[in-house]
Amino acid sequence: MSGREGRRLVPAYMATGGRAQPSRNTLDRLTLLSAASSRLPDRLPPAERQLAVLVRGGALSLAEAAAYLKLPVSVVRVLVADLVDTGFLNARAPIPLAEQHDQKFLERVLDGLRAIR
Repeated sequence: MSGREGRRLVPAYMATGGRAQPSRNTLDRLTLLSAASSRLPDRLPPAERQLAVLVRGGALSLAEAAAYLKLPVSVVRVLVADLVDTGFLNARAPIPLAEQHDQKFLERVLDGLRAIR
């Protein structure tokens, strides 16, 4: 396969209308995305429509969405910001590592509770 076979005919940044910066700076690659409504918005540009359809299947991280769409994370960040601004997409910061539960600790607690019976 030559290098040109896998290349896009249109540069990825054209999906954003040439914009390089999202309208909000709170989005990172681990931001969790979900549909804000079951209704699919009318008249969305193709890349935003694909993103809206993609997250209707369940929550995804911004990086996962970029991989599915085969677009750079920076481009998807701009698309996500647009969809959040219009109310069609929810974006939530990932759970910080310090707030995540220790799986082994929870298993030990559960084992202890079972032993009490």
